[in-house]
Amino acid sequence: MISNAAAWAALFLFAAGMTYAGLRDVATMTITNRLVLLLAGAYAVFAPVAGVGLDGMLSAVAAATMVLAGTFLLFASGWIGGGDAKLAAVAVLWLGADQAFTYLLCVSAAGALLTLALIQFRRVPLPAFLRQTEWTGRLHEASSGVPYGVALSAAALLLLPESPFFTAVI
Repeated sequence: MISNAAAWAALFLFAAGMTYAGLRDVATMTITNRLVLLLAGAYAVFAPVAGVGLDGMLSAVAAATMVLAGTFLLFASGWIGGGDAKLAAVAVLWLGADQAFTYLLCVSAAGALLTLALIQFRRVPLPAFLRQTEWTGRLHEASSGVPYGVALSAAALLLLPESPFFTAVI
């Protein structure tokens, strides 16, 4: 049975989870396994009742598995964090196999813009009132890396209207 309420709840949960992941990554440079597992479990619960067919779910799982394998290679090379790798895979799960390539392109573009913005941010002295906040000081340090969860989240939210959950409510 297809439920509009389930599709709307799924959309809200996924959007909230991805937004939280991006904000948490900026603040702490971590994406928790708990959040990724919550999103993966919620997909398993909501997809069948929201109208995502078995073929759609299986192809999404296959695409997410391929993304996880690819992003773990990036993690092993030290280019991204482990939380980023898992978050990218769970985002593809929710967006569906049809959006996987587009999602990765959007993540790359958003990641490039984020990196360029951070490079510029790190070139200027940090005002004293921002140095007092732990996360802004950490973000300003060149050695702290890039909170790539922001790019992962932004791309997912951008493509959310193309997800099987959104098309189920339209």
